[in-house]
Amino acid sequence: MLETSIDSPAPVRVVSEAIKEWIGKLGPIWVEGELSQVDDRKGSTMIFMRLRDTSAEMSISVSCHRSVFAAVAPLPANARIKVFSKVNFYTGNGSLSLNAREIHHVGIGELLARLEALKKILAAEGLFAASRKKVLPFLPRRIGLICGRNSAAEKDVVENARRRWPAVEFEIREVAVQGASAVSEVSKALKELDDHSEVDVIIITRGGGSFEDLLPFSDEGLVRLVAACKKPVVSAIGHEQDTPLIDLVADFRASTPTDAAKRVVPDIAEENKMLGERGARLLRAIKNLIDGEVGEVKGLASRPIMRDPMLLVTPLVEDLSTAKKNLRQEIRHLIELTEGELTQSVSQLRALSPRAVLNRGYAVVQRSDGNLVRSYDEIPLDSTIWLRFARGSATATVRATSEVIEKPKS
Repeated sequence: MLETSIDSPAPVRVVSEAIKEWIGKLGPIWVEGELSQVDDRKGSTMIFMRLRDTSAEMSISVSCHRSVFAAVAPLPANARIKVFSKVNFYTGNGSLSLNAREIHHVGIGELLARLEALKKILAAEGLFAASRKKVLPFLPRRIGLICGRNSAAEKDVVENARRRWPAVEFEIREVAVQGASAVSEVSKALKELDDHSEVDVIIITRGGGSFEDLLPFSDEGLVRLVAACKKPVVSAIGHEQDTPLIDLVADFRASTPTDAAKRVVPDIAEENKMLGERGARLLRAIKNLIDGEVGEVKGLASRPIMRDPMLLVTPLVEDLSTAKKNLRQEIRHLIELTEGELTQSVSQLRALSPRAVLNRGYAVVQRSDGNLVRSYDEIPLDSTIWLRFARGSATATVRATSEVIEKPKS
């Protein structure tokens, strides 16, 4: 480890040697990338190449003996290879390179196996589930379009969309859609459009191509980025038989760029036709409703009660008159019964009244203190008593009393 300070900095050569020494300890390693350049110099025993990363815009120089390269030649353009190499650092110009000892072509079979394994992982995480897919807007304000530079796919989407809905607007990002920089450029454009306030839906499209050409659209990082988008994403990659992983995670998979345009915007002619048909159905429904109500009103108006409303009132008036008559009779009868009962009660009261007894010749005897006299021994001799008759009253002085009822002497 270098020990340096502001007063004692390390010279460039010392730093370079330290880096070379540290890298030298790394030992041989396997590196995978896309072969982007081959420099076969005549008369040289070495082949020089550049190996690009498939998910980022970076590359590294690779050299190998001609016999090592010949073991896998010929390689297709942009072939994906694996190299077993030693990392070298050149102190003269501060460059890093790989010295390849073995080169292996990553075949389609191996790539398919990798994609299948990645597909299972993403499916297990639920990234392909229908429940997480977002609904496409009926009429987007602006469509985000990611496509190749001056590509036929771009023209197909734009022309078909505007043919269907002339006022549609686009926010277009032209990027590399194959090669080592495709993943990074598509990812950058996707982030920009997903953050764009007026973009309501995003289409990612490119024309057909070989399996290797479409590999960027199965990149794990790009697939996860599509899954994380806030806005609906439509995938229109290659032909209908092509199925990169982005098709599975997108909210809608279009078979072609033209199909993507049809799915994203409605057809103004069809919408106008549909509006006309629905308007006609609505008018018919309203007319039928009005006709039904008019018929019901006519039916009600044709009833006898509507011609002569008193038909409904007259029977009720007659019933009321009869009820009043019956009520009067009932009240009269009840009064007569009550009068008879009252007369009888009066007669009974009169018969039981003390006045009736007095009318038969009896009298009520009271002492001077007002108490009634019921027995001879209740009044003393020479006391004054009050006698009440049926008519009038009198006072008397008691001269004699007797237990035996005797006729008084004259």
